[in-house]
Amino acid sequence: MADPIPNSIRQVVILGKTQDGKTFRPSDWAERLCGVMSPFRPNAGRGVQSHIGYSPYVRPSFQDGIKCVIVDTRLRDIEPMALQFVLNFAADNNLQTISSSQPPAPAEPA
Repeated sequence: MADPIPNSIRQVVILGKTQDGKTFRPSDWAERLCGVMSPFRPNAGRGVQSHIGYSPYVRPSFQDGIKCVIVDTRLRDIEPMALQFVLNFAADNNLQTISSSQPPAPAEPA
């Protein structure tokens, strides 16, 4: 189990690189992880298409050309176990992470 993160941390970036520098596979890992986390969003379950699209708290991106997942730690306010699941995924797969006290940039519209 990954260590709990302090409340001062506002975002965690999970990089698609293992601790020894290898590219994490499968190549769509970020989209899969974000798809699993899509129900965890503000006002979840409201509206006909509320399940379509990624959660604003767990979204795929790229950082310096590396596929990554940006995790907004406000996910903890909706479901603490969901945040722990994402952190455990990174730890269990030996993925590099970057924690920041800066809030995540807003998601770009799809």
